[in-house]
Amino acid sequence: MSIDIRLPTALRIFADKQEKISVDAKTVGDALEQLFSGHERLRQQLMSPEGKLRSFVNVYVNDDDARDKQGLATEVKDGDTILIVPAIAGGSAVSELELTTAEKARYHRHLIMPEVGAEGQRKLKNASVLCVGAGGLGSPLALYLAAAGVGRIGIVDFDTVDESNLQRQIIHDTASVGTSKLKSAEKRLKGLNPNISVELHETKLSSANAVELFKRYDVIADGTDNFATRYLVNDACVLTGKPNAYGSIFRFEGQLSVFGLKDGPCYRCLYPEPPPPGLVPNCAEAGVLGVLPGVIGTMQAVETLKLILGIGRPLSGRLMLYDALEQSWRTLKVKKNPACPVCSENPTIKAPIDYEAFCGLKEKPTVTIPEISVQDLKAMLDKKDKFVLLDVREPHEYEIAKIEGSTLIPLGALPERFGELDKGAALIVHCKMGGRSARAVQFLREKGFNATNVAGGINAWSESIDPSVPQY
Repeated sequence: MSIDIRLPTALRIFADKQEKISVDAKTVGDALEQLFSGHERLRQQLMSPEGKLRSFVNVYVNDDDARDKQGLATEVKDGDTILIVPAIAGGSAVSELELTTAEKARYHRHLIMPEVGAEGQRKLKNASVLCVGAGGLGSPLALYLAAAGVGRIGIVDFDTVDESNLQRQIIHDTASVGTSKLKSAEKRLKGLNPNISVELHETKLSSANAVELFKRYDVIADGTDNFATRYLVNDACVLTGKPNAYGSIFRFEGQLSVFGLKDGPCYRCLYPEPPPPGLVPNCAEAGVLGVLPGVIGTMQAVETLKLILGIGRPLSGRLMLYDALEQSWRTLKVKKNPACPVCSENPTIKAPIDYEAFCGLKEKPTVTIPEISVQDLKAMLDKKDKFVLLDVREPHEYEIAKIEGSTLIPLGALPERFGELDKGAALIVHCKMGGRSARAVQFLREKGFNATNVAGGINAWSESIDPSVPQY
């Protein structure tokens, strides 16, 4: 029986960049075994040493979670599709505010809709939403909430606007480069709708402040770009009883759901634990199609407005997957986990935890990683020292910018290609900003190579040594 196995972008590097692989199998386990037999590195990423599927990965047969059937023993039939889906970051009571004459004119297109009307528009005016992040997802989300007339919009962020943000973060403009993202967002939102209140929280969301902050808002909209903050947002939403309008993006793909509703699942029900550090890169490392956060962020705004208005069917218990290249949507079922550590009847997580430790971001490398600065590298090149300059970025990044004389072996290909390198040579390793190259150095030193990392990567080289090398 022919079964199609579909792989997300993050895993295709371990399967010769294939999006779909067809196998003949009778069960999910059989299908995965055939997949792994031809792509052993996928087995290492998805299966534990005990042969169990890792808990940051979910497997679906068509639209049904295999965990809700017989797990790996779930039977499949000819024409079925198996999807591998890994994890890809209040207030006191007041009198209800009435609509002014000017607001009735502004929101006229809402008022003539029976599903919204004057009553619904008053709900929006008296509602409050906290947007976690003023970046790619937060930009369209906050803009459409403001345009719709949500009365109080909070934004939590502590970053400044960088020129590279403007490709997708449409709430900011060229004039705001170098300034606070919150100030930039506030100016844009108030310019769009002066009737709303914009509350700025210029701080890093943390275990110490999340619960008290979330208590002040009706809906939390998660626009984060890292797993530590995403689990924090989820847990704080459950602990405060706030719905979580969730969205995430990666290159050409997006995810969308609503977590934390009564009797509905939370993010931990979908992904009990995060993927290992480095498996799923962020937008700065992997890139993202500029319009993609507009698609997902706008859909988050739709779900947020539905929650406030109490209309339609919220996306609770469902995960929507968007593929921009195929221009396709797929909706998968997500069930509440009765053993979930945070939203079950007997939770073990009753307060925010250390999320960086939970996501493995505080683990010390098992191998000491030596490091040099870009100034040290320049001196070595000037003295014509003998060494191999190894670039572990992707080929498309190499085309954007490179240091002359470097050898390109992408990090994902290093386990298969390290034999091409001379163990007797000194290896100086760099990437874009130093993160991937640090992992490459650790791997190479474990294999017996004399490898050293370049702090800051090629971006630091461009900034401090050679401005003609583009930053990206």
